[in-house]
Amino acid sequence: MGRRFEGKTVLVTGGSRGIGAAIARRFAGEGAYVVIGYERNKEAAERVVQQIAEAGGAAVAFQADMGQCEQVVHLVRTAFSWHKRLDVLVNNAAILEIRPLLETDRHHAERLFAVNVLGPLAAMREAAKLFGEEGCSIINISSGAAAATPPGLGVYSASKAALEVLTRTFAVELGPRGVRVNAIAPGFTETDMLQQRLDANDRAHIIAQTPLRRLGTPEDIADAVLFLASHEARWITGAVIPVSGGFR
Repeated sequence: MGRRFEGKTVLVTGGSRGIGAAIARRFAGEGAYVVIGYERNKEAAERVVQQIAEAGGAAVAFQADMGQCEQVVHLVRTAFSWHKRLDVLVNNAAILEIRPLLETDRHHAERLFAVNVLGPLAAMREAAKLFGEEGCSIINISSGAAAATPPGLGVYSASKAALEVLTRTFAVELGPRGVRVNAIAPGFTETDMLQQRLDANDRAHIIAQTPLRRLGTPEDIADAVLFLASHEARWITGAVIPVSGGFR
């Protein structure tokens, strides 16, 4: 049985750690040429590239600030130039800051929307210009917070909700070209970011409220992303799929 993404080029933003790194490794394991976008942590990005190479895959890493649209456009064009094709875009890069309303200011809101909405928007626009044959795909990484009202996450949740609206709208616009656009909404997932924010009591409470009785892993999210990008999901577009172990 052949590898599902043999010879295809996949761009994963925010691919230096956590969910993004797991997605990059999984695509490479299925034969894709993987381009990893990162903002600051060059060492971590190069470590993922090395892990992929040691497993027999092919990957490169390029720096880009997702809050700067010109840099995002350059990243997408660079990904395309590697093998003169782009087949899958995964918009994973995002920032999360907890601030209640009375501590929210314009800078906070503008930065979150720049990285979480305008950056992915620029990436999708540029990728849409470069996509070739039918079967190309965009997967946006949203959040379970987009459908919830966690205190202190109003701006973050709004940015992810906006990303979901773009997902559904662009699925309609790009569908006639054979390009599918979907989103994954992860639940609580074992990443460095989550470990820094949850204490033992928080973890126990979340696990107790999750029907599958555990936190998610980056690999859980990566598997869902690969499915959405694959031929097996050819009839799915405009969907926002919760990958949360049933947590509500």
